[in-house]
Amino acid sequence: MQLTINGETRAFSDVTDVAALVFALGLDTRKVAVERNLEIVPRSAYAKTPLADGDRIEIVHFIGGG
Repeated sequence: MQLTINGETRAFSDVTDVAALVFALGLDTRKVAVERNLEIVPRSAYAKTPLADGDRIEIVHFIGGG
């Protein structure tokens, strides 16, 4: 499956939903926001949001500090 993540096309073979993608990328679900095809995906829906070939994903990382 080909996904465009933050403007970069990448291939994945075993990623079926947003939760699996976040895990495959080694990201902490508590520190990211995900948009799929211009729609924000609520964190509670990551595992229920399927991915399809050609989807455009934007991921924003939250960084704490002070």
